[in-house]
Amino acid sequence: MAVAGPALLTLAALPLRSSVVLGGFLFSMMLVVIVAAALDGARPALTAVVLGVLARELFFAPPFVSRRADLGPNPVSVTGFAVAGAVVAILIGELAKLAEEQASSRRVEAALRRVATLVAVGAPTDELFAAVCEEAGELLHADQTTMNRYESDDTVTCVAGWNRSGGAFPSGARLRLGGKNLTTIVARSRRPTRLDDYSDASGEVAEVFSEFGFRSAAGTPIVVQGRLWGVLIAATVNEQPLAPDTETRLASFTELVATAIANAENLTELKASRARVVAAADKARRQIERDLHDGAQQRLVSLTLALRTVQTAVMPEHGELGDDLARIADGLGDVQDDLREIARGIHPAILAKGGLAPALKALARRCTVPVQLDVRTKPRLSERVEVAAYYVIAEALTNAAKHANASVIQVVAEATDMVLHLSVRDDGAGGADLVRGSGLVGLKDRVEALGGTITVQSPAGAGTSLHAELPLADLSGGS
Repeated sequence: MAVAGPALLTLAALPLRSSVVLGGFLFSMMLVVIVAAALDGARPALTAVVLGVLARELFFAPPFVSRRADLGPNPVSVTGFAVAGAVVAILIGELAKLAEEQASSRRVEAALRRVATLVAVGAPTDELFAAVCEEAGELLHADQTTMNRYESDDTVTCVAGWNRSGGAFPSGARLRLGGKNLTTIVARSRRPTRLDDYSDASGEVAEVFSEFGFRSAAGTPIVVQGRLWGVLIAATVNEQPLAPDTETRLASFTELVATAIANAENLTELKASRARVVAAADKARRQIERDLHDGAQQRLVSLTLALRTVQTAVMPEHGELGDDLARIADGLGDVQDDLREIARGIHPAILAKGGLAPALKALARRCTVPVQLDVRTKPRLSERVEVAAYYVIAEALTNAAKHANASVIQVVAEATDMVLHLSVRDDGAGGADLVRGSGLVGLKDRVEALGGTITVQSPAGAGTSLHAELPLADLSGGS
């Protein structure tokens, strides 16, 4: 614009140079200067000022045109145009530069905001990594961005990539470190690095990169809780290197990635820890149930049998003593029943022996409210899933019987798509609260420890519906 503008304006004015007015020519040339400053900056605009003055002196002066007062030598007007044009060029150029910087800053903020939103909502890492590569590539005007994860065996795995033309570095590819390439340099230095000339790069990573024709690249490490996790690389096929602030821009993205990875790892560890706590509690409950069954219950049975034997040996004339012994024996029987019920609540033996379906049928039979039971599962599921499902149903039935004033309860347990779906509905008073009910809170912790979900809908006067989903795959590392 700085050269073409003055040239085009001069050529357009040449046919009219015999009648052109100096003020009109300089005004038109000032418009060219303004446009050049706005589009290209101060320096090109100053060039337009100089060319404008030269065009006036060369093409609108004798012998090209006859001498006229308004086209004759006028140092004041020409000097004024030059000074005003220079001031306008500088001012508008700086304003345009500032506007571009602000627009660039807004683009950076928008890109980071989109990535931060994915981090905040806990998006899957594959989705987050892909979004980071695309956002960084578009923002930095790169031809390709790649995110690599360092492995313990001195290799690196590509976890995500983006390419402007669509042929990105293959995700999942695993290469050995070594040689002169960004991935290896960052792994050794743990610092941001760039290679403005990739022609002399070496190593297995560089061989793959060379297939894409990259000429320069910049990389920033991804450090998660103090340890080097990976690297984010931006590369270009152009002869002109990436912008000087590329590493800084990449670092803004890697900080968000590191936060997301740390959150995911902490969440995984929390889930594993909760699963271990639940498993330990279940193991303790089983041990207590066995101790009660093999210890106290067996001793009570033996005492009851011995008492019955003594009772049969009592002479008829001691009828009062026989009646006392009978009452004691009956009392021991009641204690056995109570202890058996306690043991069943701690850990039902029928669940361990027969599986979920028989255990739920036993629950339905003991419930004081009629239960419509529909169980569609495999004969046996993993122990942790069976135990969790049993206590979900047991707690829901207990609440319905005690508080709902229901006339019927519908229970469905169905295993589909590697998920056990549980549903308990009643037609009672409603008003159950998953947050305030201590029993329901315990169920929520148990279900979520297995990676499942549980929801309760209980509008007042409209009954209660409990839904739970338990993954059938044992993610907790065994029982």
